[in-house]
Amino acid sequence: MEPKNINGSSRIYEHDIIGWFEDVSEKAGQVQTETLRRILELNWGVEYLKKWFGNRNIQDMDATALESLYTSLVPLSSHADLEPYIRRIADGDTAPLLTRQPIKLLSLSSGTTEGRQKLVPFTDHSARTTLQIFSLAAAYRSRVYPTREGGRILEFIYSSKQFKTKGGVTAGTATTHYYESEEFKIKQEKTKCFTCSPQEVISGGDYRQSTYCHLLLGLFFCDQVEFITSTFAYSIVQAFREFEVVWREICDDIKKGTLSERISLPKMRKAVLSIISPNPNLASKIEESCEELENQNWVGLITKFWPNSKYVYSIMTGSMQPYLQKLRHYAGGLPLVSADYGSTESWIGANVDPYLPPEDATFAVIPTFSYYEFMPLYRQNQDCGSAIDDFIEDEPVPLSKVKEGQEYDIVLTTFTGMFNLCCPPAAIPFSINIFVNLSNPISCRLIFSSS
Repeated sequence: MEPKNINGSSRIYEHDIIGWFEDVSEKAGQVQTETLRRILELNWGVEYLKKWFGNRNIQDMDATALESLYTSLVPLSSHADLEPYIRRIADGDTAPLLTRQPIKLLSLSSGTTEGRQKLVPFTDHSARTTLQIFSLAAAYRSRVYPTREGGRILEFIYSSKQFKTKGGVTAGTATTHYYESEEFKIKQEKTKCFTCSPQEVISGGDYRQSTYCHLLLGLFFCDQVEFITSTFAYSIVQAFREFEVVWREICDDIKKGTLSERISLPKMRKAVLSIISPNPNLASKIEESCEELENQNWVGLITKFWPNSKYVYSIMTGSMQPYLQKLRHYAGGLPLVSADYGSTESWIGANVDPYLPPEDATFAVIPTFSYYEFMPLYRQNQDCGSAIDDFIEDEPVPLSKVKEGQEYDIVLTTFTGMFNLCCPPAAIPFSINIFVNLSNPISCRLIFSSS
């Protein structure tokens, strides 16, 4: 159950994808049951599931009975339980261990959940859901902050270097896989908004050189930029701190149509030099603004240089919240919009209320992406000021049975073979609160706990 693939106007596509999401949200309980059935049917017979189901036949079972059987037979798992299977995949084992989908890529997690990076299967489904959630979130943002078709995005995005595992499987971060995928190109076509930087800058592999080029090209196209974004808020803050140091070189490059010698990567140099051309008038304006902003501690830098930008968009929750003050400093009153909610294993919710500040961000669960369960958490220590989270866990409940105000941890069953995985998503607090839409109890939104 996926949104239609509509070509043509981005406005038509926005209407279509929002309509699809509202439809599946209205019957989220039923959709979740069917989603679990699809996951199990697509992956039936893999080694991990055989361990728990044996030779049972599920073909004639209805979805509700299968859901009950699955939750009763398959225990909660952690990455430690699944790592032996993932290691075998990385070492070249092509047997269906966790999923029957071809695993050509493995993703490295950010390491923010358990303090270390983990490998996670990345399949075509992973790329498709990334495109879907980005398109859905963009559609909701455009309702609040309309952007011009054909405009540009100043994106501080970076592909790290991919590598081969012992078994020859390509591994890298999930964002790297996405920026290298066809879906990344499709997203720009569907939203009719294009990044300022070419692929050679995004995938250059040198953070400092890529940042310099992002800034240079963002300023070269300054009047066309509709919004500023990065995966994490700290990347935007770091980029503008770097700008405070290198702005004179950037002005010189714009003035002469040249590129600083600090950019030593041949492909990156060639790509950028094919885009920029001498623009002395623009360089003079930027230089004048920089001298003024330097005396004002760079307050309002974003609105000064990108006057047509509508908002700043990034993950700003959880471990990113300490960067909000500095980001607001640079934004000069421009709205900050928190990006979507997920983990390396699966996307979970989209920000469908982009007008809310990051501290109050809410995220609506997308019931077709994975099968979600919610583990109730009860505090033993009622002292909210305590630095120690002391929780008692209860049995997980499905999406349709969450309760308003209750704190939960999330359990994922994904199309990529993560079964009953207890997985606090990255860049957020350990636990979450649930807000239930009282007009439609089955449709729910996740609200980050302040704990």
